[in-house]
Amino acid sequence: MTRTVQPRSRRGRIAGATVASLALAVGTLAAAVPSQAAAKPAARTLARTHPAWAKASADRGSLPASTKLTARVYLAGQDPAGLAAYAQAVSTEGSAQYGAFLTAAQVQQRFGASAQQIAAVRSWLTGAGLTITAANAHYIEVSGSASAHAKAFGTGIHQYSVGGKLRHAPAADAVVPSQVSSAVLGISGLSTVTPKVKPSSVRVRTSAGGAGSKSGGGISNDATCSDYWGQKKVDGGPVGYTTNTTYDECSFAPSQLRQAYGINASGLTGKGATVAIVDAYASSTMLADANQFATAHGDKAFRSGQYTEIVNQANWNSEDLCGGPEGWAGEEALDVEMVHGLAPDANVVYVGADSCNDQDLLSSLTTIVDKHLADVVSNSWGEIMHSTTGDVDPGLIAAYEQVFQQGAIEGIGFNFSAGDCGDSSPAAAATGVNCDPSTTRAQANWPDSSSWVTSVGGTALGTEDKKGSYGFETDMGTLRSVLSADGASWSPLPGYFYFGGGGGTSEDFAQPWYQKGTVPRSLSGTLMTGAKAASARRVTPDVSMNGDLYTSVLVGMSDGAPYSEGGYGGTSVSAPEFSAVQADAIQARHGRPIGFANPALYSRSGSKAFNDVVDQAAAHGKAPLNAVADFGVIDGALRVRLIGFGEDTTLNAVKGYDSATGVGSPTRYYLDSFK
Repeated sequence: MTRTVQPRSRRGRIAGATVASLALAVGTLAAAVPSQAAAKPAARTLARTHPAWAKASADRGSLPASTKLTARVYLAGQDPAGLAAYAQAVSTEGSAQYGAFLTAAQVQQRFGASAQQIAAVRSWLTGAGLTITAANAHYIEVSGSASAHAKAFGTGIHQYSVGGKLRHAPAADAVVPSQVSSAVLGISGLSTVTPKVKPSSVRVRTSAGGAGSKSGGGISNDATCSDYWGQKKVDGGPVGYTTNTTYDECSFAPSQLRQAYGINASGLTGKGATVAIVDAYASSTMLADANQFATAHGDKAFRSGQYTEIVNQANWNSEDLCGGPEGWAGEEALDVEMVHGLAPDANVVYVGADSCNDQDLLSSLTTIVDKHLADVVSNSWGEIMHSTTGDVDPGLIAAYEQVFQQGAIEGIGFNFSAGDCGDSSPAAAATGVNCDPSTTRAQANWPDSSSWVTSVGGTALGTEDKKGSYGFETDMGTLRSVLSADGASWSPLPGYFYFGGGGGTSEDFAQPWYQKGTVPRSLSGTLMTGAKAASARRVTPDVSMNGDLYTSVLVGMSDGAPYSEGGYGGTSVSAPEFSAVQADAIQARHGRPIGFANPALYSRSGSKAFNDVVDQAAAHGKAPLNAVADFGVIDGALRVRLIGFGEDTTLNAVKGYDSATGVGSPTRYYLDSFK
């Protein structure tokens, strides 16, 4: 729960009493009544450290006592409540502390773990027989036998049969002893975890060209696309949602996106700002690829020293999970090239996590905050919070949010993609190309649902001309039908859900202060299951930009293969786009950081700062917006799809704030508002 921060300074006289007399009275009261600080701390149970999947019926007994385990104990710091309060105050216009950012060293001194707290935690852990294997200002990592872990955390470690495999977990919630209960934020690593984090992008188009030879059904056998929305009519194809259909837009180059969102008109280039990008692993040719891509599309290559990397390949692990380095290379190329394309003079630092595990991704974020490497952090990855393989570890959630709050106090903003599976329901996962099939219910994703980050959703952008002039946007959600072998029909029609921007009402987080008065009660008060919420909840996304798979963006990469370009879509596109916009806005502020952006976003909602994105078809009472995506002949077969736009599961783009596109997409006036 957040609290409203009041200025520390007040008038010297309150109801006739001087500040000195008030202080004397408080001192007298403190002498008469024992303070909470003097009260003996109690042991603390860490809720949900015993995961829901570790059911009694699946219990197969204790893990062998000698089994080696590793866990991380995250440190709460000296004043967790004060950390959150200052993060709110420093980010909110009108607060006495607004914009009074602190250095990383100042944050650590004021809010970080004290030497006494660290010593007490170390003594507790080693006293239980565990060995400290790593430590920093945020956590202490320990390894040792299962029996030593049981002694330290007050519960045995058992084996459970889940999905035909044995997994281990605490037999009950872990308990932190009284002497360190206030020093411990949370614990992770006590349970077997299957990584769920993945990039929020999909490659869709590998080539594009003009209309060529025709198939029997009249559709071109050559890959064909329109330079702008509605340019090239499909002749001879089967009827879909409407009598007349046009070819899908070609993948956008950065110059077209700069035109569409008013960046060209603003004259801003991100000069003086630094954007950090976090993904797993690293491409072996990122700088060369980015420079080749930029110059091929009329933009400037990175100047010397403008792009840097923090990567340690020797520490990479879990490479066989979630795609490994090869699977993440396209994501990195997308992120770097979008940031550079929309903020060509901003500095870019890539921080590659050692794996797709939460612990390693969190460590990359921590590095950025502790060393203040950037003003804005772009993250094109995420996961569902509740799955058949378990919920996101509450200890990790607390550790992530501590880093987000520290970043806010330093003037660093975190942007996360909202996901590509619409409402992330099992129904969406049944056909969605970028969905997690282990989802248990409709839900908001993580980490973008944290109240301390900016959740960036997706739109489908229609342009008016080849330059990229803004035409319209609708919500990022597509239905896909396949052209029959004889070219005479679409199957199925209507199509099935294929791709959609994430969003929705969080069952896990309360409504943050900045959403009050903007997010409709119909959203904040209703869970995605349809049940009424006991109190107002956090709703995502906060803001949106183009990311639809069929209004894709061009990306160039090689990573050991011949250089090629292709179209990518997803909120993985939207997050670096918006991160670049924030870099441009920082330039407009003459280099002064914005920090945590959400209060500024919501204070500008409903104004010319944003395009109010609505479902274009619904707004005009028409059949779904649709287009034909023609990829030409691939592996001997013509690959053609009929796409219906603006069909984002149960999420709807309506006038005002909505759970499909947030407050909308930024315009030139958004950038001008920071000048």
